[in-house]
Amino acid sequence: MDVKYHVISTLVENKPGVLQKVSGLFTRRDFNIDSITVGESEVDGLARMIITVKAEDAVLEQVTKQLNKLVDVIKIKDITKNAVKRELCLIKVNIPNEKARAEIIQYVNIFRAKIVDVTEETLIVEITGDIEKNNAFISLLKTNGIKKISRTGLTAMARGV
Repeated sequence: MDVKYHVISTLVENKPGVLQKVSGLFTRRDFNIDSITVGESEVDGLARMIITVKAEDAVLEQVTKQLNKLVDVIKIKDITKNAVKRELCLIKVNIPNEKARAEIIQYVNIFRAKIVDVTEETLIVEITGDIEKNNAFISLLKTNGIKKISRTGLTAMARGV
């Protein structure tokens, strides 16, 4: 069993119920969708879904064929290998003292993140990057005590033409 991480770009009709139909196909095949992002595309009336899953190639191929049969699905492409991939994270972190505040600010600068909210007890930090970068940043912040994390899920775009 060779389970791999896949990023699927799907162009779909931008209308109610399409997200449910697409995610339902994955559910029926017993896939867990790691993340799914949806938004309007460059074409009026169409939306782009970026779906990330861990699956065997053969099984994912079957799901892709079934997705192509849906009337609302216009185009599907596996962009795992040749894409720009990004995720946005908001992280609320405790500030127990001034030393911790200075350390967090240093991490923010190193990782090219942004402080988007400040209180006496917490900072909310925004970071955008690939999942590995974001995970590394979160790992460093854990020593100060993370109160909340909100992640958008991966969005991606194929490189080139």
